[in-house]
Amino acid sequence: MPIIQYGSTEIYYSIYSEVRNDLKITVNLINGVEVYAPASMDEQKLNQVLVKKASWIMRKIEELNEVKHTVQPTEFVSGEKLSYLGRNYRLKIYRENTKGAFIQFQQGRFIARVPKQWSQEEVQYQLEQEMMAWYKTHGTKKIMERSNIYQEMMNVVPRSLTLKSQLKRWGTCTQNGDIYLNWRLVMAPVRVIDYVLVHELAHLIEMEHNERFWRIVRHTLPHYKASKEWLRVHGMELHRLQYRQLHNIQK
Repeated sequence: MPIIQYGSTEIYYSIYSEVRNDLKITVNLINGVEVYAPASMDEQKLNQVLVKKASWIMRKIEELNEVKHTVQPTEFVSGEKLSYLGRNYRLKIYRENTKGAFIQFQQGRFIARVPKQWSQEEVQYQLEQEMMAWYKTHGTKKIMERSNIYQEMMNVVPRSLTLKSQLKRWGTCTQNGDIYLNWRLVMAPVRVIDYVLVHELAHLIEMEHNERFWRIVRHTLPHYKASKEWLRVHGMELHRLQYRQLHNIQK
């Protein structure tokens, strides 16, 4: 893995070559430092840019180190809390004479039914799949409702809007106008969902993260910085589902 030397500190990073005009650097809790460089940029030029950006990268790393990001993977046991739109709801599991697992939301709590003979590992795996499907189905409806509000405010219409699994990003807007949002966002408060939606819709007007872009976001959501900060501090908590698979955690 390549390294940037910043004083006596070594900063490790991952490098990705892409068809793009500028160099992009991201720093996050999951993947660390990632550099997305134009395919045409030579190694010497790349190193020069990274050295200039080293102090900024260190500052971002230090900010992340301040964030408490201990994540408790979902165990799928009765009494456990599951999040939806920023609120926590209790889970109740019934072991019955049934052939499969399913989850439904009923009277302010999640109700799950699983076969009596299943081991806890099988219950956990199957209910995790059911819960992700539930989030995607119900989350898509909610996000479409919120998107329609901001599309009208901003006078934009994406070619498509889809929830999908994205480990590295909360949202993506393509050059063709397709918007993809991380399905885990449906666990976050609505104001946070709104921020990511507006962020991606703003890219339909301005693709670069320049002053014009942030002016559009600020005009639409004057208090967007609070939601952006929420994601910085609490974003890892939205990875409770599939956490073991994603991070190779063993019991």
